[in-house]
Amino acid sequence: MSNNLAIFEGHKIRRSYDEKTETWWFSVVDIVQVLTEQADFRTARKYWNKLKERLNKEGSQLVTNCHQLKLLATDGKNYLTDVATAETLLRLVQSVPSPKAEPMKLWLAKVGYERMQEMSDPSRALDRAREMWQKRGRSDKWIEQRMTGQETRNKLTDYWAGHDIKKGDEYAILTNIIHQEWADVSVQAHKHLKGLQTQNLRDHMSEAELIFTALAELSTRQIAESVEATGMPANKVAAKTGGNIAKKARLDLEEKTGKKVVSSENYLLPPHDVKQIE
Repeated sequence: MSNNLAIFEGHKIRRSYDEKTETWWFSVVDIVQVLTEQADFRTARKYWNKLKERLNKEGSQLVTNCHQLKLLATDGKNYLTDVATAETLLRLVQSVPSPKAEPMKLWLAKVGYERMQEMSDPSRALDRAREMWQKRGRSDKWIEQRMTGQETRNKLTDYWAGHDIKKGDEYAILTNIIHQEWADVSVQAHKHLKGLQTQNLRDHMSEAELIFTALAELSTRQIAESVEATGMPANKVAAKTGGNIAKKARLDLEEKTGKKVVSSENYLLPPHDVKQIE
């Protein structure tokens, strides 16, 4: 997990990024404090506690969907804090009467990757991603490969979802097996090599890295399908075998070109440029 702050109308919202699941978790009480326009944090926390009681009595799943993570407080110490994803918070906002509700929904939609819009119209997510990559200077060829790789990835995770693989940790474990096999480095080590923290590794891959990642995941899915792999043990075998196919191709290319595929190259921008884009 890595911690960060997001800003809503001048208010600091604490959040934490789960690299395994690529999910932002936001402090619920920080959101509630903004919605209730409370200057005192303790008053906002009491409001949230009362709201939790009410939602539980109503049988709402919103509180169940919240978790606890250690976040940095104003006294410089870390405390367990109720956190939720943007999707959960979008629903939670509806339970708090506030003039800030609509602006907060729009803000959450933006920082939470606009999942509500994407669910109703997936093409919006593709258009937004293409526009973002263009603004960040990616070539049309790179963008095409990135989107092709994402489609390959989606087909693989669709297979996993239908064959007893749990989204989250199990997806991350299998993804890392594939990556370790083809690249000879773990996902985390690859991110470290590129100097990445909360950024998406694939958004900082070279064209070659994207191609070999896609080949590894395509091979993994087709092997899994051929043997109807179900559950973690069988899919771990498929992941290792699929990754190894891409590894052989990578080693062959490196031998012919004398150039390593896995590299420290990235698309990180200076802070002022990132602010202008976002």
